[in-house]
Amino acid sequence: MEKIITTENAEKIYSEIKDLPIIDYHCHLSPKEIYENRIFGDLGEMWLAGDHYKWRLMRFYGIDEKYITGKETPMKEKYEKFVEAVSTAYGNPIQDWCALELDLVFGIKKRLCKENAEEIWNEANEKIKKDGLCPRKMFEMFNVEYVATTDDVCDSLEYHKLIREDKTLKTKVVPSFRVDKLVVFDENYPDYIKKLAAVSGIDIDSLDSFENAVRNRMDFFVQNGCKFSDVGIQGFPNIIAERKCAEEAFFKIINKKPLSADEAEGLQGYLFVFLGEEYAKRGMIMQLHLGAKRNSNTKMLATIGRDSGFDCVGSPLDINSVTNVLDKMYTDGNLPLTIVYTLNPTMYYELITMCGAFPGSVIGVPWWFCDHKKGIFELFETFSALGHIGALFGMLTDSRSFLSYVRHDYFRMILSEYLGRFGDGKDVIETAKKISYFNAAGHILK
Repeated sequence: MEKIITTENAEKIYSEIKDLPIIDYHCHLSPKEIYENRIFGDLGEMWLAGDHYKWRLMRFYGIDEKYITGKETPMKEKYEKFVEAVSTAYGNPIQDWCALELDLVFGIKKRLCKENAEEIWNEANEKIKKDGLCPRKMFEMFNVEYVATTDDVCDSLEYHKLIREDKTLKTKVVPSFRVDKLVVFDENYPDYIKKLAAVSGIDIDSLDSFENAVRNRMDFFVQNGCKFSDVGIQGFPNIIAERKCAEEAFFKIINKKPLSADEAEGLQGYLFVFLGEEYAKRGMIMQLHLGAKRNSNTKMLATIGRDSGFDCVGSPLDINSVTNVLDKMYTDGNLPLTIVYTLNPTMYYELITMCGAFPGSVIGVPWWFCDHKKGIFELFETFSALGHIGALFGMLTDSRSFLSYVRHDYFRMILSEYLGRFGDGKDVIETAKKISYFNAAGHILK
């Protein structure tokens, strides 16, 4: 693993923050897996089951898909192919993450390569078996205090309820209100509205009844500990429809009549504002994940499905569209605390300065393709130049893997190296602590 901490200042800062609790306020962990707490089968399962970061790396290296997502391929064969790819992926953060995972979870300090792949496989699997490594052991090992999963508006939250009743779990696990399916008007939308009507117990025959159904679900989530919303659709609306136009557009949708592009975009803009204002009333934090191009490979989407590693960085968005939505909420007195992420770092200048125009808004930590050493440093430097680095909300995993908590350690090392440029005094250390833990804790745990 490439050495990240290179100065005495950085070493001192890191020593002060490395053992702080972890607040993972945005991830894709399965509440079902957390509740059932099954011991992992082997290292291959921990590394490769559902982790599309690693799947993409293997595809880049030219590995056949049967060794990546093939259902009939034994996990050990997938592991061997992954080792072949990652061992020479110099400069890729997955190589660093794997080194940290082997060290911090399994106590294995050897460099992963084809020559010792079998040895590491056996050592790690023995550790899994001997220590009974399972999801909750990962929480304990990394001192995870708070986990917010990503949950559809219509989710029953049955496993969240079971988790809450289980007094043996010290980590607080709560849902997040994910609204993608509410604001994307595809061919499945009418069926989704029927599902929303069923789970809310409200007949949806107008925009007014739709809004009441959404409020009903939002209250249900809040009752189950939800403090975050999230959206991660492709693009962003340039139009905010007036109420009457939004009503007419929604009526067309539920009656399966086609919308013009402007009608669809206007309704989407209206719903973004409606949702944001409802979040503000409930003290929820709004997350906007911007700049992704979803499902680029339509053949593989049809074959394997979503979230399988075929998304990519999208084009820069029109900053006016995002600004207009936040401005409408702020003008109406209902702008929630907002975290804005971008998958396209060319938008940092626009989005950071936009956040500075709306109190309570902040740029999010580097996300997805940007959460590597270079990408994290880029955000630190840009945000420091344009804003105040002490306002950063801190790291998250954005992951489906229970091993991904090493990324908080990775982030804290990079943060220490960056802040070490400015000394190792009390103020620098306090800033590092705020970014690593206390900024998020102050909003979530109060």
